[in-house]
Amino acid sequence: MNTILLCNIIDDFKTVFLENNRWMTYLQGMANTIVMSLLAVCIGIVIGLMIAVVKNIHMNTGKLLILNKICSAYVAIIRGIPMMLQLYIMYFVILTFDAPIVVASIAFGVNSGAYVAEIFRAGIMSVDKGQMEAGRSLGMSYGKTMAKVIVPQALRNAIPPLGNEFIALIKETAIVGSIGILDLTKAANNITGSTFQFFMPLIIATVFYLVLVLALTKLMKFVERRLSRSDKR
Repeated sequence: MNTILLCNIIDDFKTVFLENNRWMTYLQGMANTIVMSLLAVCIGIVIGLMIAVVKNIHMNTGKLLILNKICSAYVAIIRGIPMMLQLYIMYFVILTFDAPIVVASIAFGVNSGAYVAEIFRAGIMSVDKGQMEAGRSLGMSYGKTMAKVIVPQALRNAIPPLGNEFIALIKETAIVGSIGILDLTKAANNITGSTFQFFMPLIIATVFYLVLVLALTKLMKFVERRLSRSDKR
C-alpha cells in the first residue's frame, strides 16, 4: 500500500513539475515574486524613511505641522484598507497602464511604506538623544544632524525588522494573481487548471515559498551577526 502511494506521489510530481517543462512556470512565478517584493520594499523604505523623519522633526521641534498631518493620515488610511483593495484601486483606477508587475510593486510599496515608517520611527527613537546634542554642539543644523548622524544609526537599528517586512511582502504578493500576474501562487493555480491536480502543485509552491523565506531568514541572521561584530570593535 505504501509503495503504491509513493508511486502515485512520484507520478503526480512528474506530471505537475517535469512534464512539458512545467518547472519553468514555477521559476518564472518565483522570479516575479522576488522582483515585486524587492521593488516594493525599496519603495517602502523611501516612503517610510521620509515619513519617519517628518514625524520625528515635528515631535522634537513642532515644525512641519501640515506635512506631519498628511503623513499621519497616510499611515492611518493605508493601514486601514485591505491590501487586495489597495491593489485593485492602484491597478484599475490610478495606474491604468499595461505594466501589471510595476503597478503591483508600487501598490505593495505604498502599503509597505506605512509600516516601514513605524519601523524607522522606532529606529530613530532608539538612537541616544546625546547623539543629536553632540551634532548640534559641533555646529551642525538639526536637519544635517538627522541626515549625517541619526538616520544612519536608525537605519542600522531597523535592518532586522526590515528583513521581516521583506519576508511579509513575499507572502503578501500571493494575491497578485487576481490581476493576471504570474507569481508562485498563480503558477500553481495554472498548473492545477491544466492537470486537474490540486494537492501537488500547491505543495510545490509551498516548498518554493519556504525556500525563499528560509534563505532570507538566514541572510538576515548573517547581517545581524556582522553588525553585532562591528559594534564590538
